[in-house]
Amino acid sequence: MIYLDNAATTRVKEEVLEAMKPYFCDKFYNPSSIYGPSRDVTKEINNARKFIAQSIGASENEIYFTSGGSEADNWAIKGIALSRKDKGRHIITSKIEHHAVLETCKQLESLGFEVTYLNVNSEGLISLSELEDSIREDTILVSVMSANNEIGVIEPIKEIGEICHKHNVLFHTDAVQSYGNINIDVNDMNIDLLSTSAHKLHGPKGIGFLYVKRGVMISPLISGGNQERGKRAGTTNSALIIGFAKAIELKLRDMKSNNEYVLNLRNHLVTRVMKEIPYVRINGSMENRLPGNINFSFRFIEGEGMLLKLDMAGICASSGSACTSGSLDPSHVLLAIGLPHEIAHGSLRISINEENTMEEMDETVDVLVKVIRELRSMSPLYEDFVKKEGSVNV
Repeated sequence: MIYLDNAATTRVKEEVLEAMKPYFCDKFYNPSSIYGPSRDVTKEINNARKFIAQSIGASENEIYFTSGGSEADNWAIKGIALSRKDKGRHIITSKIEHHAVLETCKQLESLGFEVTYLNVNSEGLISLSELEDSIREDTILVSVMSANNEIGVIEPIKEIGEICHKHNVLFHTDAVQSYGNINIDVNDMNIDLLSTSAHKLHGPKGIGFLYVKRGVMISPLISGGNQERGKRAGTTNSALIIGFAKAIELKLRDMKSNNEYVLNLRNHLVTRVMKEIPYVRINGSMENRLPGNINFSFRFIEGEGMLLKLDMAGICASSGSACTSGSLDPSHVLLAIGLPHEIAHGSLRISINEENTMEEMDETVDVLVKVIRELRSMSPLYEDFVKKEGSVNV
């Protein structure tokens, strides 16, 4: 099997699993209890929290553990909306956000909040001038993702934060895809709230965190006990927190060399695809992009058929976000950058990491060339196109 869907989830590293194991059986104690073994676990969780905080230039009391990125996104947006509703009910986000942000904003709209959805250009980047023009006196929050989960485009986060702070508006960024892949400093980048998840960087599923800048008031999303300093109820998940810290430790340690290696793989794959398969385009900016992401659109085919044929050949990839894999609708991200429906339907997201190899890239292109040829041979649209354009060598 060739796994090329690392933007959906990643394999847990052996070192991460070994770090977690003691907390399932030997160190199973509830950190909220007051006896000695529980206090020992609490100390180790605090050390993990401190390390994770340092990874983004934050303090440990600004990190709140969650069940993952979706909860952190929901909490950031709903929590600020509830805590600041007396100051305003206007929120700004972009049209290419993850559904955890977009659906949360829709829910708030049904409760009387107003949301402005920023456009993006053909490369997937928002306009800073449109952002600034959209800010009103009653704007309480701007939420723009650091890097897009489908096309890998990295937004100008520092500049967005500067504009927000100039107008006394809080800035939240969904960093689920970027955390561990690019350097993040919440103070230098003017970030007030940041959400992320462990399973995108070889950590376990079911754990993430929300960074909340000191002094920012946010209402709880989950009520109950006094965990996470009274802001997020629920028994502390010791094993997953320890695993999260270990995963980001490994990721940051090797980030520079891994990014160079992954970029070389991606560029090789892109070069071959663009040379050997006609009528294909790359979606999103190649300059401002995560090193492991590439998103193609192949004309005259349906993405579902392509993915099924790749799956039959033992290649795992996707047509967009894993969260919408059951949907037959074209990607909202690709539509937002201006692709027509028929081209957006033929999209393929390949997300590579340091565990992939050059041999896998070559085998993937070899299979993809055959798959595209087979699917186009069955396409009446392609047949009509060939008749109009003359003989085409696919």
